[in-house]
Amino acid sequence: MISVHQVVSSFLPSLLEGMAVNFEIAGIAIVLGLVLGLLLALARLRGGPSGTLAASAITLMRAAPTFVVMFFLLNALPRGVSVSGVMAVALSLLPYSAAFVADSGVDALRHVRAGSMLGALLFLPNVMRAFFVLVMSSGAGAAIGVGEGIAAILHEAEQLSSLGDRLILFAIGVAAFGVPLQLGFALLRLVQQQLGRHLTRNRPEAS
Repeated sequence: MISVHQVVSSFLPSLLEGMAVNFEIAGIAIVLGLVLGLLLALARLRGGPSGTLAASAITLMRAAPTFVVMFFLLNALPRGVSVSGVMAVALSLLPYSAAFVADSGVDALRHVRAGSMLGALLFLPNVMRAFFVLVMSSGAGAAIGVGEGIAAILHEAEQLSSLGDRLILFAIGVAAFGVPLQLGFALLRLVQQQLGRHLTRNRPEAS
């Protein structure tokens, strides 16, 4: 039976260290996504050929599978050019990140044009929501040996012979990821609801 001492002394430190990598990957992906996504949002709002091209690019990026993009990057780089595993996973998440930011950015810029800064502020919780999704998606790094949280769980599970012990280990891993992320999502929903209420309340006054 897996012991409390084993969990505290061995598994939890490696899991927390791995989860820090998950957050690092998500942070890189969201920063790059903000840059590319906002550029695409501006082009889309401008209209014309650039707007059509931006809309098509956003649609393609929205549908890009993370695993496919990651392995394409790792195999398409010229010889002598390499990226770290963390950066490879972050870049593989960039299409989703940029597409999400572009969609939210278009809405925010429209609110700004309409003079509703409160409506534009909805962009911030939307970006944080994307960040939490990226944290969960960064577990794809386990497939290429990145030492993130999922990899830590799988590595520890390999050391256990009992199915019951593995299930306990997986339950701890699910809780470690799930509880803080669900709390984050709940907080974001609360912020969005409050902003939505203020926005609805101020609309008659604005008109």
